[in-house]
Amino acid sequence: MTAPGYPTVREVVALDAMQVGSPRVVAGAEHFDRAVRWVHSSEVPDIASLLRGGELVLTTGIGLPADDDGIRAFVRELAEVGVSGLVVELGRRYPSTVPRVMAVAAEKLGLPLVELRRPTPFVQITEAVHARIVDAQLTELRATEEIHQRFTELSVEGAEPAEVVHQAAQLSGCPVVLENLGRKVLAFDAAGGRAEPLLDGWEQHSRQVRVTGRTGYDPDAGWLVTMVGARGQDWGRLLLRWPSEGAPPTRLTILVERAASTLALGRLIQRDEEGLERQLHGTLLAALLDHSLPVDEVALRARALGVTVDRRRLVGVVIRPLSPRRADRDKSQPDPTQGRDERDSARGDRDSADGRRRDGDKSEVTAIQARMRDLADAATQGVREAKLTGLTGVLDDHVVGVLLAVKSAADEDAALERFAAALRRGREEVLVAAGSGVDSLREARRSLVEARQVADAARHDTPSAVPVLRLPNVGLAGLLHLLRDEPRLQTFVERQLGALLAYDAKHPRDPLLPTLRIYLESGRNKSIAAAAAHLSRPAFYERLARIGRVLDVDLDSVPACLSLHVALLAWEAIRSE
Repeated sequence: MTAPGYPTVREVVALDAMQVGSPRVVAGAEHFDRAVRWVHSSEVPDIASLLRGGELVLTTGIGLPADDDGIRAFVRELAEVGVSGLVVELGRRYPSTVPRVMAVAAEKLGLPLVELRRPTPFVQITEAVHARIVDAQLTELRATEEIHQRFTELSVEGAEPAEVVHQAAQLSGCPVVLENLGRKVLAFDAAGGRAEPLLDGWEQHSRQVRVTGRTGYDPDAGWLVTMVGARGQDWGRLLLRWPSEGAPPTRLTILVERAASTLALGRLIQRDEEGLERQLHGTLLAALLDHSLPVDEVALRARALGVTVDRRRLVGVVIRPLSPRRADRDKSQPDPTQGRDERDSARGDRDSADGRRRDGDKSEVTAIQARMRDLADAATQGVREAKLTGLTGVLDDHVVGVLLAVKSAADEDAALERFAAALRRGREEVLVAAGSGVDSLREARRSLVEARQVADAARHDTPSAVPVLRLPNVGLAGLLHLLRDEPRLQTFVERQLGALLAYDAKHPRDPLLPTLRIYLESGRNKSIAAAAAHLSRPAFYERLARIGRVLDVDLDSVPACLSLHVALLAWEAIRSE
């Protein structure tokens, strides 16, 4: 394994100063790629105690032991301390060749042994090797300085990840890949080579590259790897392909670590800048909704952020994570397929959820905030990808708001579809709702409020297949949700279901409302409803008869059941957020 800046034993033997002595390899030829850290000449037998390893020892053998055991001990001590090799000049102690016992011991211990068959000035060998070491170290130092300077400039310039990776490949002459923690390639540079062999089957290949610590070299895979991240949050790995034998030089380790620091700093600055910009966007959206700033000032501040909202067609958009809300909806109403097994009332579930929220689970709150920030980031990116402009910000713990500025009313639908498509790339779980387009910033609040109402209503109805939900897409359940605060609707619910709700309050262990829901949702088909409730037909019929008596209604009547179904949907809407 070659150490950076140091010549190998093979390279030292090839020097002119060494060739003067007509060198001949005696033992340890397979270890001639060891690095020579220093050259030391000595004539004492116990020199090993003064060495630190990596030295090439020069000797004439004058002071070496005369007996075989002494020579074996001398060679063994050199091997144990880790010297690079032993060079013996013939003539003074050994006329024609080194002792056989020395050659056998060196070969057994893997110690390179070279004999010089002509007189050779040791000082010339020492000077030549040391000059080479110093020159190599200076070259390494200059390369390291260039690395620091180049990546400092990239940090100051706010270079994109692709440019940082390109510079790392250019400075190293090696292929470089930036991947995320999911082993997906974010940027790469093949250093003049072909990309296909580098990236083909990348994920599988990357998972086989294993190192210990934040930076390390996998000799089997041939990759130098360092983690990329800041503030204790790693988000990727930077890998440099080292095709040569032995570990990569120190300068390449410095290079990948500086490149990784530049990438981490760039992402950190970008996120901080985008986070501040997003906060300002959110402030302006909140100002439009609560009238905390004059409209003209909102327009002025938006222009300062590079968003033109005056003299444009404006559309309010609300984005809601769909999956978590579906889960909430499932919790807030009993599953009709559970029948008697579903004992907890929806209100009890909701009160429990409220209690958990009041307990203030900090980790859950942090997760919600992080999810909404990520959604706001995705919305901002979606606006960019759709080549639109607008204000984007988190409105609360449930939704992200966007005020899109489009060219004209004719471009409104197409612009919304482009935005929704860009937003949903890799994010199919979001619900996108839009209000009616308006022609002035003073009317923008109406569009944003309408979008929020559509989003709230849509999550209580069967999701539509359209990419962006608008008022015409809101079904009956959604309409009832919009009207949930209307006193006349609340009066209708009480008139239709009040008696049954009172009955269930007195009989919490055997409520009848789930049975009514199953019956109505089964299209009044008693056989299907009984099976869904996991009850025998007689038992189910008996429960229907009891419901009829409590409500004083004929459950075989279509108009009566229609009124009850609407009342049931309205009751659920009133109980929802």
